[in-house]
Amino acid sequence: MPRIPLSWLGEHVELPAGLTAEQLAADLVRVGLEEEAIHAAAVTGPLVVGRVVERTPEPQKNGKTINWCRVDVGDEHNEVAEDGTRGPRGIVCGAHNFDVGDHVVVALPGAVLPGPFPIASRKTYGHVSDGMICSARELGLGEDHSGIIVLSELGLDAPVGTDARELLGLGEEVLEINVTPDRGYCFSMRGVAREYAHSTGAAFTDPGLPEPVDERPAGFAVEIEDDAPIHGVPGADRFVAQVVRGVRADDPSPAWLQRRLQQAGMRPISLAVDVTNYVMLDLGQPLHAYDLATLAEPIVVRRARPGETIRTLDDQVRTLDPQDLLITDSRDGRGSRPIGLAAVMGGGETEVGPTTSDLLIEAAHFDPVSVARTARRHRLPSEASKRFERGVDPRLPRVAVQRVVDLLVEHGGGTADVALTDVDRTTPVASFELDLEQPGRLVGVPYTHDEVRSVLTEIGCEVRDVRPGVVAVTPPTWRPDLTTGVDLVEEVARLRGYDAIPSVVPPAPAGLGLTWEQRARRGIADSLAESGLVEVLSYPFVSTEQLDALALPRDDERRRAVRLVNPLSDAQPFMRTDLLVTLLDTARRNVARGNVDVCVFEVGLVTRPGAGAGAALSLPGGVRPSQEDLAALEAAVPPQPRHVAGVLAGRVEPAGVWGAGRRADHGDAIAAVQRVAQVAGLEVRLVADGARAPWHPGRCARVETADGAVLGWAGELHPNVVAAHDLPARAAAFELDLDALLAAAPREARQARGVSTFPVAKEDVALVVPSGVPAADVLDAVRTGAGASAAGDVVEDVRLFDVYEGDQVAPGHRSLAFSLRLRADDRTLTAAETAGVREAVVAEAGARFGATLRA
Repeated sequence: MPRIPLSWLGEHVELPAGLTAEQLAADLVRVGLEEEAIHAAAVTGPLVVGRVVERTPEPQKNGKTINWCRVDVGDEHNEVAEDGTRGPRGIVCGAHNFDVGDHVVVALPGAVLPGPFPIASRKTYGHVSDGMICSARELGLGEDHSGIIVLSELGLDAPVGTDARELLGLGEEVLEINVTPDRGYCFSMRGVAREYAHSTGAAFTDPGLPEPVDERPAGFAVEIEDDAPIHGVPGADRFVAQVVRGVRADDPSPAWLQRRLQQAGMRPISLAVDVTNYVMLDLGQPLHAYDLATLAEPIVVRRARPGETIRTLDDQVRTLDPQDLLITDSRDGRGSRPIGLAAVMGGGETEVGPTTSDLLIEAAHFDPVSVARTARRHRLPSEASKRFERGVDPRLPRVAVQRVVDLLVEHGGGTADVALTDVDRTTPVASFELDLEQPGRLVGVPYTHDEVRSVLTEIGCEVRDVRPGVVAVTPPTWRPDLTTGVDLVEEVARLRGYDAIPSVVPPAPAGLGLTWEQRARRGIADSLAESGLVEVLSYPFVSTEQLDALALPRDDERRRAVRLVNPLSDAQPFMRTDLLVTLLDTARRNVARGNVDVCVFEVGLVTRPGAGAGAALSLPGGVRPSQEDLAALEAAVPPQPRHVAGVLAGRVEPAGVWGAGRRADHGDAIAAVQRVAQVAGLEVRLVADGARAPWHPGRCARVETADGAVLGWAGELHPNVVAAHDLPARAAAFELDLDALLAAAPREARQARGVSTFPVAKEDVALVVPSGVPAADVLDAVRTGAGASAAGDVVEDVRLFDVYEGDQVAPGHRSLAFSLRLRADDRTLTAAETAGVREAVVAEAGARFGATLRA
């Protein structure tokens, strides 16, 4: 994000004395530019200008020669002798590019250089070095470490003892701001200065105005052709170029320019490159310098051809896409050689080098969409592309080229050609109407018409009356984001102050509350949590290996999963088709971290594509889809039912002084299913199912509605699945289609039943049945028989409390003992009535399974 040195900003807008970066951040945030960071001064402590008064070379045993120097750093900083007089400080220096009389930069004890590198007096090479004579790299001014800084070589002159931090700009704070995508003009000192003026009313001078309009002879030939514009918008509509000859292009830039680039977060390279970067940071217009000797006229701006490649400045050979916009020259025919990815990065073949003396300076205006696509396609988020894809002022290219040319001539000794190329196909900014009442109506602040006009004029718009209360507004060229009336409403609210907008709590509209399904889902989740399970959320992305770990057959419908085009992880490219595949992974992760007793559940969506479902329609970006396209997308979305699933592993009852505890088993999973059904108010039945993965073939129940619709499964997990997930033995799980369960549940309100005041009667019945008969079927027979007795519907509860297999029953049989609670609403049951209930139970079970009453 842009970094704003205060001294640089002050060249465009009047700043108050003593302004700090913190205060600047507070001023800018009022107009929507948020602080990202405040970068402290590069150097703290005493850093002064010194004059070398003595330099004594001293060869060392290691072959190195050091200089023992005496440096005058001013009366305030010179060392104090025993007699109280002040004299030059003694400093050891290893550089040799200076001599007596030179003015240098001295870091005194107490200074902290970038690194951080604190300076202190220390003994070295037989002397006490009382400070350090600094090089450019030690001060963070560049990479040069071959010698120390001699101020005269930088064109600087200052008295001994002068604060070198201020002289070199090392004591300045820099504010880094966060710029939203619609405010691309703030990627420049020009734009930030304008916003500061909006915030504080300070005087602002626009360095981008006025644009030169003088007629010039035609310069280097440039042609723009775009046979395949994106969305009908040409990739380039302006191209300005001018030649500068005899420039020392590879010389280092002036110290002040290098320092500004460093403060802005850029590395100085050479005069030609630094000047173009400096003007880009100042005005917001990206530029490029070509080695003129490597170019062949004409330059052609065109789309790439299939199979074309280019070697960019980062020395990477890139294969181009037909949508890429190129800068080409005509070395082997018109527009034959790509020399740059337009608005993104230049080409290596025309790069400015050590032997370059003649330059072609280019500034252009490119389509933001075209630039953004190219930058993302090649993963090249350059400084230029960041600006162009947000929108650059189309009136800036000529101003920027002139600034670059002037700086090159001033600091590089060049001569600018009179001829100038300016291919201008830009169109005037379109105006649109604004109702002057609209800002107040939308924002809720009673802005007057004069206030609205004032704000629009302040941001650079041209405003003219159309009819009473309505104006035609032409936005400034640097604000391509202003295209409709609501954009201007936002500007009025922003500049008049967000703090002026009252905080009004809107009245809550009367609503119907939660739907029946929402209440049911919340009730089910609450009930499972109350029973001891912990609700979790897992990512819905899975891999083939996770499906294999469930031991699913190859033809199982749960293997038919949606593959994502751009998954978060290539290792998990599929959407889950059931909850257990991710819930078991959650349980495994908990067990691996020492939480061996795990009872977790999840309510979430699964994705179930139909057989033969194809890929979703791929639509181009930047274009509103048609109704047909939207319908096709909607049709391609696979069903996503909501499921509820749980995993129970380890102990569900902890061990302690009260006993050994109890491990989770298939009964706990089935009980959880029954709890879910009870909350939903649905009667379900359990049917043994030995062929459903990932459950144990002998301990799995299929959950069905009364009419046979399958809702899910519950039971003990298969031993192989348990082992694959490193879970405790005999772990259990359940999964239900929650949408199907709620759809089958009754919606009508239930009539509460009165509490009987008559006593309860208890009966125990032990039935001997074949071992293969499921206990659930016998329980159903007991309920049916008890309800059919002559006593009427007096059954409150039926519970299986004992299962016996042994010598006291016939081989191949077992005894199932049931406890019945009986109570009538209007009377006390007699002994005959309770005996009749027992006889009806035995008769019903005998008729169904040949059951007999255990003796």
